[in-house]
Amino acid sequence: MKGILLVNLGSPDSPNPKDVKKYLGEFLMDERVIDVPKWARTLLVKGIILNTRPKASAKAYQKIWWEEGSPLIVLSERLKEKVQKQVDIPVALAMRYGSMTIKNGLQELADKGIKDVLIIPLYPQFAMATTETILVLAHTLKKEFFPQMSLESFPPFYNNPEYIKVLSTSIKDHLNGKKYDHLLFSYHGIPERHIRKSDVTKSHCKMDKSCCSTASEAHAYCYKHQCVEVTRLVGAALKMEPETFSTSFQSRLGFDPWLQPYTDRTIERLGKEGIENMAIVTPAFVSDCLETLEEIAMEGEEIFHEAGGKNFTTVPCLNDDPNWVALLAKWIQAWNEKALTPS
Repeated sequence: MKGILLVNLGSPDSPNPKDVKKYLGEFLMDERVIDVPKWARTLLVKGIILNTRPKASAKAYQKIWWEEGSPLIVLSERLKEKVQKQVDIPVALAMRYGSMTIKNGLQELADKGIKDVLIIPLYPQFAMATTETILVLAHTLKKEFFPQMSLESFPPFYNNPEYIKVLSTSIKDHLNGKKYDHLLFSYHGIPERHIRKSDVTKSHCKMDKSCCSTASEAHAYCYKHQCVEVTRLVGAALKMEPETFSTSFQSRLGFDPWLQPYTDRTIERLGKEGIENMAIVTPAFVSDCLETLEEIAMEGEEIFHEAGGKNFTTVPCLNDDPNWVALLAKWIQAWNEKALTPS
């Protein structure tokens, strides 16, 4: 029998500081999130961050927490339930961090007699701190707990024409009737060194203005290229003029160089340059979460208004959009039938 495991990032069990601290500890101690020697990571995370950040993060979570629970978890569950109604094989949901573990997700499928599992990381782009850490952990768990299980992984779908169509349609529909002079595509940031570490050629990614647009096998694992490509493809699909949209990166941590331009500074710059009406979309996420609901929709809007801007429109993530549900179901059915391999 075959089954599907959808995997998203995760969330604290509640927005109180104790649960947030536990969640941040697991997240930030991942060697693919903070990729420094374990002693340095331990000193940074347990010695500094977990003694200072949980209270502030808890306040941010409290701003966006829903009555049903964490928005990310609730939206991911809705997606899973709707996809399950459209496919004829079991679908389970797991999170890389937090209580809804990948181990529990695999066990749920194993209990149903599932031997072949397709893991679908709910990230359009590849990154060490998202796709890679999910797959590494899943295969580690398989070796230890599920030796008879076969695992496959769904590839990053950032440039899949059907995905681009769904994303473009969602953006167009949400901006219909809204006033905006500039559309900002904001992606979750990562340290520049992650790009270099993921470069299979060990020479292509120079972090300049040309390498992302120069064809290379490195692009299969280059997060920055894949983000820039989503922006380009959606801009073309929506027939936008080049000067009316751009790309930026949010959520940086620490003092090392991260992907630029930074979202907060870009929002401020646009406001100061006289852009009165802007819209922003976050295509690194398929489900709304703390980074979209608080950092962008709340903090971003405040920055824009302080810089002189007037109307700030946030485009929701795909969440449980019917077109997105149908596309996921189509990919799953194709894998189940082995009729084609989505790319």
